[in-house]
Amino acid sequence: MEFFCYHRDRAGSAALRMELLERHWSYMDGFPEMIARGPTFAPDGDVPSGSVHIVDLPGPAAARAFAFDEPGYQAGVYRDVLLLRWRNVLGRTMWEFPGGREGGDRFLVLGLAAAPAEAAEADLPPEEWHPDDLVAYGPLLSDDGTTWLGTAALVRAPDAATARRLLPTDRYADVEVHEWEFGGRR
Repeated sequence: MEFFCYHRDRAGSAALRMELLERHWSYMDGFPEMIARGPTFAPDGDVPSGSVHIVDLPGPAAARAFAFDEPGYQAGVYRDVLLLRWRNVLGRTMWEFPGGREGGDRFLVLGLAAAPAEAAEADLPPEEWHPDDLVAYGPLLSDDGTTWLGTAALVRAPDAATARRLLPTDRYADVEVHEWEFGGRR
């Protein structure tokens, strides 16, 4: 089962986050089932605001352990965690993204559904979005996978406003856009 995990940073936790960076990377290295990962940033682009991980795990209990055993979470770096089932519509990892690790601005686009719906109704990416600009894309689902709760995508776009247009406003109660970059050791 694939899961989307977004740890949102607590205000003022940047120094602690940096102190724990190697422990964080070592922890993540223990999950070869990673589909995508990487930090998000505040609008100025310099201060981390969160950490995205999309990972394939045996089930909801394993996903909760993954999210809440993470060293930054244990030390108080994060203010909250969004953890939901996810389905990999593109069928690839970020390391298989044709655009590569460098070049262009990257964003997390996160839309929470205005109303839950049958999972079968989960949208595919809009046709005007070229697959080469989508790093990862998929519906957010209930633990049993039957209810659609939103959409999470990692995209390459010229700016946040363009990235925001990935998700139609009529289906979402709220859409967040965060600067994002490929995670892991460089």
